[in-house]
Amino acid sequence: MDQASLIARAQACVGEFLLAEEWLSAGGVAAALVTDAGTIYTGICVDVACGIGFCAEHSAVAAMLMNRETVIRQIVAVTAEGILPPCGRCRELLLQVDRRNLDCEVVLAEGVTRTLRELLPYPWFMRKSDGPPDA
Repeated sequence: MDQASLIARAQACVGEFLLAEEWLSAGGVAAALVTDAGTIYTGICVDVACGIGFCAEHSAVAAMLMNRETVIRQIVAVTAEGILPPCGRCRELLLQVDRRNLDCEVVLAEGVTRTLRELLPYPWFMRKSDGPPDA
């Protein structure tokens, strides 16, 4: 799947709506990912109190895991205003789901990608004997 199509799939899911209170919402951010097998999964964020919400990337990853896939080829998150690079928590989730996701392309802006390896050059699990992850 090309980058523009993946972005379009994420954009189709964006649309913030209110939950139980006027300051609780979902759908302000949406994500789409394509797996190594070519399957596309989408998700939306849930913005609620007490830190129990989650990012759109987490939602898309959960959908992927329900189907027993773990390797992500490319991922993007969007708002109504445009592309949103993943937060550190999302980057860490991608890595912990499958270390092969270090080679996942993360869309940072239209036409701009970086691998997760570039965004997380020294993962916490790297042992001294491993050397740099790109060595």
